[in-house]
Amino acid sequence: MAAEHQVEEPQAPQRARRPAPAWWSHPGGSAAQRGAIFGTAVSAEVGMSDGGRDDDRPVGDRVPAQRANDGPWGGDEPGGRRSGRAVPALTSPKGLLIIAFVVVFASLIGGGLGVGVEGAAEGGRLTLHQASSSASKDSSRTAAVLGSVLPGVVYLQVDAGGQRTTGTGVLLDANGHILTNNHVVAPQGAPGTITVTFSTGQHHPATIVGRDVGSDLAVLRVAGVSGLNPATFGDSDNVQVGEPVMAIGAPYGLRGTVTSGIVSAVDRPIVSGSLDSPAGHSYLDALQTDAPINPGNSGGPLLDASGTVIGINTVIRSSDPDSSDPYGSDSTSGSIGLGFAIPIDQATAVAAQLIGGGRATPPAIGVTLDRGFDGGAKITDVHAAGSKLQVGDVVTAADGVAVTDADDLIALIRGRRANGTTQLTVLRNGASLKIEAKLTSAPTDATSTKA
Repeated sequence: MAAEHQVEEPQAPQRARRPAPAWWSHPGGSAAQRGAIFGTAVSAEVGMSDGGRDDDRPVGDRVPAQRANDGPWGGDEPGGRRSGRAVPALTSPKGLLIIAFVVVFASLIGGGLGVGVEGAAEGGRLTLHQASSSASKDSSRTAAVLGSVLPGVVYLQVDAGGQRTTGTGVLLDANGHILTNNHVVAPQGAPGTITVTFSTGQHHPATIVGRDVGSDLAVLRVAGVSGLNPATFGDSDNVQVGEPVMAIGAPYGLRGTVTSGIVSAVDRPIVSGSLDSPAGHSYLDALQTDAPINPGNSGGPLLDASGTVIGINTVIRSSDPDSSDPYGSDSTSGSIGLGFAIPIDQATAVAAQLIGGGRATPPAIGVTLDRGFDGGAKITDVHAAGSKLQVGDVVTAADGVAVTDADDLIALIRGRRANGTTQLTVLRNGASLKIEAKLTSAPTDATSTKA
C-alpha cells in the first residue's frame, strides 16, 4: 500500500518584524553589532532587521541571513538569481576589508560623541580620545557652587484656612532668620502654621518675626537649630542684563530643584496682586529672568554665577489672560519664561527693618498720585516739605526708567534706597524738566496712592 502523503497547506508569509523604536533598544546594541565592531566572530544574527533571529535556528548555525540587496553578505544578484556567496571569512582579505569599514564607520559615530576609535591594525586595541575637559570643568564648577548654596535654602509648608501651600526661603543668618515672601506665609491674608524643611531633611516649626504686604516680604525664625549655613548675598545694583542666573526652589513640591537662565531686564516695575486680593497688593522694582520659576519657587533665591543671592523669586507671568494669580500658586500656572525677583538690596533692607522693629517703612517722595491717569504718574498732592514737585506735574521717568502710570512710579520709588535721591523727568505746562527728589521713609500702606 502506497504510503499516504500529507500535503501541507501553504502558510501565509509572515510579516517581517518591525524594528523596535530606538528608545526601547538596549544601550549596548545587539550582540551581533558588538561582535562586528570589536572584530569577533559574526553569527547568523548579522543582517537581521531587528537585532534578533528571524528563524528558529540555533545561534551557532552559521547560516548567513538572507536579505535583498545585501551585497557582499549574500544578497541577490541582478535577475533574481541567488548569488550563492557565503559570508566571507573574517580572516580573508574581503573580511578584513569589511572589518576595516565597520571600524571606520564606528569611529565616525564615536567622533560625534567626542570619542574616536582607532587601532584596528594593532590587534583590535581601542584608543579613546576624550572630549575637551573645558565643558566638564564648567559643569563641575557650577555643581560646586550649588553644593555650597543648597544648605542655605529651606522649604516651607504652610497650613492656613484649611489649605496647604508650599514655598521656599533663604537663610539670612546663623540665628535662624529666614527671608521669604509674604504671600507664602499668609496666602489668604492671615498667617498660617509654618513648617521649615532644611536641605538635610530635618523639619522644624517657624514663627513669623515680621511681614510686609507692600513689598511682599516676610522674615521667619526657627529656634534651637545649630550648624546653620546662611546664604551669601550679593549687590543687585551691579546686576546686568544678560548675565547667567540660577533659581532654586520647590516647584510643585519638588525640593531642591535648580533651573537656569539669564537676567532679562532690570528695574521692571511690577504690581502683583490686586487691591482686593487676600494676599495683598505689592509693588516691586523687579529683576526679570527667563530661568523657569513655578508654583513653589516663591521666596527662593535667584543666584548669580558665583552662587550669591541677587534676588528673591516672587512673581511669574501667566499665559492665561484671565489669570488673577500673579504669584503662580494656582496649579494651572506655570513658567512661560517671564519670572520676576525682588532685588536683594531691597529685600535685605526690608528684612533688617522687620527684624529690628517688626514693620517696614519704604522710601517715598512725599506725593499723592492719580491712579486713574495714563501717560505718566500725575501728582494730585505734595506733602513733603521743601519738595520741588508741584500739583499737576506728570512724572514720565525715574532715573531714566519710563513711568507709564502711578503704579510704575510707586514700584520704582520703593526699589530705591531710603534717604537717597532719585532723578525724575517731569512734564510741567508742556515743558520737560529734570527734578531731583529726596527719598524719605513712610509707613507702608499697600492700598495707598502715595509715593
